[in-house]
Amino acid sequence: MTLFDPQLDLVFERSVDLPRAQIWQAWTVPEHLMPWFCPLPWQTVACEIDLKPGGAFLTTMRSPEGAEFPHAGCYLEIVEHRRLVWTNTLLPGFRPKPFGSGNAAACGDFAMTGIIELSDHPQGTLYRATVLHADPAGREQHAALGFEAGWGKALEQMLAYLKNRQAEEVT
Repeated sequence: MTLFDPQLDLVFERSVDLPRAQIWQAWTVPEHLMPWFCPLPWQTVACEIDLKPGGAFLTTMRSPEGAEFPHAGCYLEIVEHRRLVWTNTLLPGFRPKPFGSGNAAACGDFAMTGIIELSDHPQGTLYRATVLHADPAGREQHAALGFEAGWGKALEQMLAYLKNRQAEEVT
C-alpha cells in the first residue's frame, strides 16, 4: 500500500459493478485501452503495452483540434488483477527520461507515478487510482487540468466500453 501524501498526491476511488479481471484487461490490452483512456472529445490514437517491470507504456493522445501528444512511460510493478504501477519519469527498460522531455503543455509537464489498485467489493470491484507527483507544483498542475473530472470521465467511458463488449459477447 502506498502512503498517501495530500501535498503531493491525487486519488480517485469508485466502486464499479464489473469484475477485476475485466477492468484489468481494459488497462493492459492496447485494443481495450484505446477506446476509453482519455476523456472525449480527446482520443487515444496509439498505444503500446509491454506488461512487465521495465516494459513500455506508450500512448498518443489526439486533441479535438488534431494535435497529437505522445506519452512515454515505464511499468514498475504488475500484480495481475490487483495492482498496476507506471511512471512517466522513466522510459522502457528503466532508462531515465532526459530532463525537459516531459509531455506537451496541453497535457501537463510534470513527473508522476500512476497506481491502479483493484480489490473485491460487494458491488464488484473497488477501483482506486492514485497519482504520485514529485512536487506540489506538479500536483497542482495535474489537479488544475481536471484530474477528478478527467479520471471520472475516463472510468465512465471504460465501464460503458466493457459493458458494451459484454453485451456483444452475449448476442
